[in-house]
Amino acid sequence: MAKPKTLYSCTECGGQSPKWQGQCPHCHAWNTLVETVAEQASASTNRFSTLAGVTAERGVVQSLSKVRAEDVPRKPTGISEFDRVLGGGLVGGGVVLIGGDPGIGKSTLLLQALASISNTNSVLYVSGEESPQQIAMRARRLSLDTHDVKLLAEIELEKILNVIAHEKPQVAVIDSIQTVYSAALTSAPGSVAQVRECAAHLTRMAKWSGTTLILVGHVTKEGALAGPRVLEHMVDTVLYFEGDTHSSFRLIRAVKNRFGAVNEIGVFAMTEKGLREVTNPSAIFLSQHDTSVSGSCVMVTQEGSRPLLVEIQALVDNSYGMNPKRLSVGLEQNRLAMLLAVLHRHGGLAVFDQDVFINAVGGVRIDEPGADLAVLLAIVSSFKNKPLPAKHVVFGEIGLAGEVRPVQRGQERLKEAAKLGFTHAIVPKANKPKHKIEGMEIIAVERVEQAVAYCRGG
Repeated sequence: MAKPKTLYSCTECGGQSPKWQGQCPHCHAWNTLVETVAEQASASTNRFSTLAGVTAERGVVQSLSKVRAEDVPRKPTGISEFDRVLGGGLVGGGVVLIGGDPGIGKSTLLLQALASISNTNSVLYVSGEESPQQIAMRARRLSLDTHDVKLLAEIELEKILNVIAHEKPQVAVIDSIQTVYSAALTSAPGSVAQVRECAAHLTRMAKWSGTTLILVGHVTKEGALAGPRVLEHMVDTVLYFEGDTHSSFRLIRAVKNRFGAVNEIGVFAMTEKGLREVTNPSAIFLSQHDTSVSGSCVMVTQEGSRPLLVEIQALVDNSYGMNPKRLSVGLEQNRLAMLLAVLHRHGGLAVFDQDVFINAVGGVRIDEPGADLAVLLAIVSSFKNKPLPAKHVVFGEIGLAGEVRPVQRGQERLKEAAKLGFTHAIVPKANKPKHKIEGMEIIAVERVEQAVAYCRGG
């Protein structure tokens, strides 16, 4: 018997190499090649032959102008924050991939959503990680009505596809995709080949039958979805479950959505009765200080279509080492170094001999450059040990020339701040509204020097 041939597959792009290398020759990622067994092609049958009819039906050339463009009907999940992230609800034939750390609440959220959807739609929960008894105990603990929720404990792909074809559910959950395996392949469940194969078959089944499919994915130590990145390209929506397991608050962020906005977030609180929606998420990210403290600045960030108020905290302290520390939590580290250089050149404050620490309260991650001005003013406040004026909000992007650049949706940010009781706002001049916002005074700045002078002068 011949020795089985081994290949090395990349977990990022799915490319294959005959020998192990430190760098993938296809996508040039480092340390992503894992050993797999090469699959033997069968001359008699093709594992994609069952889908040939589907391909033949859909592979018809037609004029784009004659294709009817219709709004996609949505299936509400009964959880408004979950619907917000999805773009309004689930779409028939859509495939959703949701990933997150172990124990963060993925299965709990989906069980709550299925229990609500089952009132109006047929649903199927496929579990490859838990027994039916475990799922029943969780449903009882959450006090969910699961009379209409159908359950299947199975990990073989072919059996799952047969059950979906027979039951014809409108919504199906696969928990998780890493546990499912296909009998057509000899590799173990969770390998690159198995995950790619099973996801392709399930996606094709969803498009053909109109069943909304929700796939649960494991994550790596770095927080990215485990398995090949091609998985994210096949599905319609990719959601990430974020949050500290030591905190009760959870965030769901959409990083890809063909039926809605990306970077949309939903905020939940983990309770004994499951995940509860947070209607005013800005309250989570604002600390409550009895007195004014230095190094604290409130900014308005934009997450998808939702403005959020987040407190930025800074601590500037004397450095007693050769290399001053630059630590940023929730914000980009390289951007902090750039802002310190701009502050030195245009703001007249040198912190080259100081340790600088930046933190976004509440564990939220801010990727937009609109946080630049808030970070800079928080650093100035901590360095001078002088609190910023109360009830002030800040947003704006900082350029290398010291200019304060405008950000998107400035009007919505100001209205959200005014609704929460803030009376002053330091904004870029281009974001100054034409019409006065009731109860709020707008301070428009063009340069970093103006913003620093205003805060230092009170």
